[in-house]
This record gives sequence, C-alpha cells and structure tokens, in this order.
Amino acid sequence: MDGQTTSAENQTINQRLLEQYNEIAQLAGSLAHEIKNPLSVIRMNMDLLSEELDPPQTSAERRALQKTKIVQEQCMRLQNLLDDFLRFARLRQLNLLPGSLNEQVDRVLDFVATQAEKQGIEIVRYLDPDLPSINLDAETLYSALLNLVINAIQAMPDGGTLMVRSQETRHGVALGLIDTGCGMNEETALHMFDAFYSTKDGGSGLGLPLARKIIDAHHARIDVQSEIGRGTKFTLEFPKPARIGH
Repeated sequence: MDGQTTSAENQTINQRLLEQYNEIAQLAGSLAHEIKNPLSVIRMNMDLLSEELDPPQTSAERRALQKTKIVQEQCMRLQNLLDDFLRFARLRQLNLLPGSLNEQVDRVLDFVATQAEKQGIEIVRYLDPDLPSINLDAETLYSALLNLVINAIQAMPDGGTLMVRSQETRHGVALGLIDTGCGMNEETALHMFDAFYSTKDGGSGLGLPLARKIIDAHHARIDVQSEIGRGTKFTLEFPKPARIGH
C-alpha cells in the first residue's frame, strides 16, 4: 500500500513539474516574441540611418556609420539567437511516421556539398541500401542532422574528411558521423548539449541542444567521442518500428 502511495505521489510530482516546465517554456516563448517586435524596429531604423550616412561626407558621419554597423551586427546576432530559441522552445510532440533515414542524410549532405568542397572537405558515404525504415518526423530530423553535419564542417576549416555511415544494428538503426577535425576537450564534450553553451564567436549555443532534443523526441540516443587534434564521432541509434501483430 505504501509503495502504491509513493508511486502515485511521484506521478503527481512529475505531472506538476511537467506543467511548470510547459508554463515556463510558454512564457519564455512569449517573451522572445515580444523582444522580436522592438528589435525589428531598431533594425529597420538602423538600416535607414545607415543608408542616409552612406557614403559618409565627414569624419563624424564616418564614425556614426561605423557605430550603426555595430548596432546592426548585434541586432542580427540577437535575431538569430531568438530564432534558435523559439525553435528550441516550440518543439513538442512530433508526428513520427515510417521513413528512410538514408533519405534525410542524403538531403543534408547534398545541401552542404558546395560548402564542404570549398573547404577541401571530402564527404564519404557508406549508407546501407537495405536499411530498415524508422519512425521519423522528416523536417525536424533533417534540422537535427544538419546541425550535426555543420558542426563537423566547422571543425575542419582547413579541410579533412567527413565519413557518414548508416547500418542496421542489433537494437535498431545507427548513423555514424566521423570527422577529422580539431576535436573537443573533455569539458566541451561534457557541456556541448547544454543550452547556451558555445565555444564559437557569435554562436547561440542552441544548435546542438536543439539537435539533442529532436533526437530524444525520436526515442533515439546519441553518443559522442572526441579527441583533440584527431576529430569527433557522433553515433545516433534509432529504434526500429514495432512490427504490426507482434
């Protein structure tokens, strides 16, 4: 009886915590929307002022133009941060339907191909053509995979190799992303999925946390192995859909 009471109490506490989290997330999302409105006005007026001062006629106008550009850059940074935050806060229950993981991977790799080529990065694909379907939400999974691949590309500014491998495993379907980039130290690897943690100048610190949130919502797991100077390996493992009638 005591065990049943404890279980019921725990369930009630968890429900209250979930309700509080949803309320805070809703308030934070509303606040972000409210910030975007005056920010848009500031950006618009800075753009107009910049147009009036360009080209500058005096040294004072030249200094004023430089200051407006600084404000414009910071407005853009704040805009990107708010956009990332809203995507992070809005993520709720996904519409998971059977689909191809390989197809989403190909979409991402095709999208980044030009940038990878410019940086001297070779993308090597080992995608199992007989890979079983998984339950996925196509657009959100695409977004998560894109974040991970962009992170890998940014870790190889002087070129390198990105190997992408999909395969069936004993427990589901796995995807490996292995880069030969700069790698991460232990502290960065430990906090890389924490919201607002970033080692990049101007980074929002929400790209990887959002990717992690999306992967969790797919009932999948993500593992990271990294070594300074040698590169990083992300491993994602998705469960296979349950068979009908079993």
